[in-house]
Amino acid sequence: MNETQKFEADYWGNCINTSSEEDKQRQYAELMGLRLVRCGAGWGYDLHGRSVIDLGGGPVSLLLKCANLKKGRTVVVDPGNWPDWVRSRYECAGIEYAQMPAEELRGWSPFDEAWIYNVLQHTDDPAKIIANAKKYARILRIFEWVGFPAYPGHPQALTKEKLDEWIGQRGQTVQLTGQHECVGTAYYGVFDLTQGPTGPIG
Repeated sequence: MNETQKFEADYWGNCINTSSEEDKQRQYAELMGLRLVRCGAGWGYDLHGRSVIDLGGGPVSLLLKCANLKKGRTVVVDPGNWPDWVRSRYECAGIEYAQMPAEELRGWSPFDEAWIYNVLQHTDDPAKIIANAKKYARILRIFEWVGFPAYPGHPQALTKEKLDEWIGQRGQTVQLTGQHECVGTAYYGVFDLTQGPTGPIG
């Protein structure tokens, strides 16, 4: 476990109370083009059978709040060594948990979508993660904080310019002021990775 992964493990602790981060995910999902629908006893996002790889989804991936997942083709890739019950929860939801850094992704067949949200500040090589998303998915949905300096547990200082360069398309930015506890400048977009530098599709 490197220092960044240790920081994340300490942040999440036993993963029992994750309400703050899950509240923020409502904002991430909205800007990633995911729309809330009724899912059984709660609210969530309908994947309509699409396959999704969540790069850096941690212990509470947005995929846990999704309906109509593609069986056998819904995956969270994350280096975290979470409690056994977290892994069991993924298994019960039909989600595969692949414990590895997203930089090391290799050998997968293509997915319909790759999701990256509030991840890249925490990684060793964000450009490599974007490259893997482009290699293994047709659509990229992304939400990342930009304009923050590097600090412990967050070794990457992201900018819109860097993200645009790595994706090869132009994303959007917005200043968030506190809804769902989100404060700061966010970069976001939904990109068709098969179309080249044409800008976000949604």
